[in-house]
Amino acid sequence: MSVDPRRARLQARTQTPQPAAPIQQPLPSQAAHSAPAPIEPPVQPPPTSSPFLDGASDSPPRAPPTTSAPTAAPTTTSAPPTEETSFKLKFCTVCASNNNRSMEAHLRLSTSSHSYPVISFGTGSYVRLPGPSISQPQVYNFNTTSYTKMYEELNAQDARLYRNNGILNMLDRNRKIKWGPERFHDWIVGNPRVEALNRGDKGSLGAEGGVVDVIFTCEERCWDAVVDNLLDRGAPLNRPVHVFNIDIKDNHEEALVGGGAILELADSLNEAAIQERKVNDATGWENGSGAARMSFDEKVPEILGKWQERWPTLPALWTLSWF
Repeated sequence: MSVDPRRARLQARTQTPQPAAPIQQPLPSQAAHSAPAPIEPPVQPPPTSSPFLDGASDSPPRAPPTTSAPTAAPTTTSAPPTEETSFKLKFCTVCASNNNRSMEAHLRLSTSSHSYPVISFGTGSYVRLPGPSISQPQVYNFNTTSYTKMYEELNAQDARLYRNNGILNMLDRNRKIKWGPERFHDWIVGNPRVEALNRGDKGSLGAEGGVVDVIFTCEERCWDAVVDNLLDRGAPLNRPVHVFNIDIKDNHEEALVGGGAILELADSLNEAAIQERKVNDATGWENGSGAARMSFDEKVPEILGKWQERWPTLPALWTLSWF
């Protein structure tokens, strides 16, 4: 249908673009109610790891409270050892050939937590090791034959035989402890043992003076030989020495057990010596004339008695002798 021309002209006039109406400013009384809230910057989430601590907390450290001073962290530096806390008895271990029992005890004492000064010897005329038969032992000289030489010779002769009977394993252990077997009767008491110290023999540190406080033998005939030899020397140093015998069978298994028993007795003796030196004046300890040494000597039989109760299968002997 047709559109009325007059209506068309009226619509054209009403659709004429008009200027934009000015923005009306709110009254002061309405500003508090109609003003838009200011836009705040977005709050960043806290980091997952704090730059102030090594990942131990997600927040920075706070200032220390003013009411109390911060507690200082304990330090790991210990006080330097005193003469008494660093004191250690010096030991000597003895068996027939300075290979099995005395060397096991030597190893246990020198590598214990106390790292005792230790030297070891044999009392036989020669070093005798098991050979192809009972009537054919392997014989070596004391003082001039090294454990390494013994090991190499026996390994070349019959490696299977000497490995199966434990000789090669024993010699391999021994050569890691010291150079070679030594004879007790050839030991010059008080003569500095500088060569052993320079070689790095186990237990040589502290025993370089060539004297000991305690001797452990591993067989009664060795104990007899040691005591007789000390009497023959005539005590030129006038220095006391305790001589113990712990009867240990000459095989590898019993040597392991006996070495542990000797270490336990050594620890008991050393603890008693430290206590006596703390309570009494340590003056005169070396020559046995001081109050501490005399009190220690009196307690040795009691210490041995308590040890024997714990080790009833290892008969023990004891005497006080002199260098």
